[in-house]
Amino acid sequence: MTIIRVAEAARFLGVSDDTVRRWLDNGSLTAIKDDGGRLAVDGLELARHARKLAQLPDDPHRTGSSARNRFVGLVTGITADKVMAQVELQCGPFRVVSLMSSEAVTELGLEPGSVATAVVKATTVIIETPQGKAL
Repeated sequence: MTIIRVAEAARFLGVSDDTVRRWLDNGSLTAIKDDGGRLAVDGLELARHARKLAQLPDDPHRTGSSARNRFVGLVTGITADKVMAQVELQCGPFRVVSLMSSEAVTELGLEPGSVATAVVKATTVIIETPQGKAL
């Protein structure tokens, strides 16, 4: 079992330590003690709680697609030249960056403050852990 201290749990969920403590007090999360006797949470329970909290807005233009990773957010920046553009979205706590043609930016009507959906279909996703072993 992975044990996560309150301060780390708060950082992972983007909330304050006090919010995590309130969840512990009201039973939304179960309080446990780490080896040092400090207040902590079971990692699996925290992951389940995080999934419940991570509700992004529905994609208003959703169409049939094999891509399952869809992030609705706000355009926060566009850097463009005559040919290519970099578009940044803030999707909940995540910053998503897309490179596309400047023509596509114009055709999509993208501008800072507009709502857009980042659709990610990747054949390679790299997962890292702090205690992972080098191969």
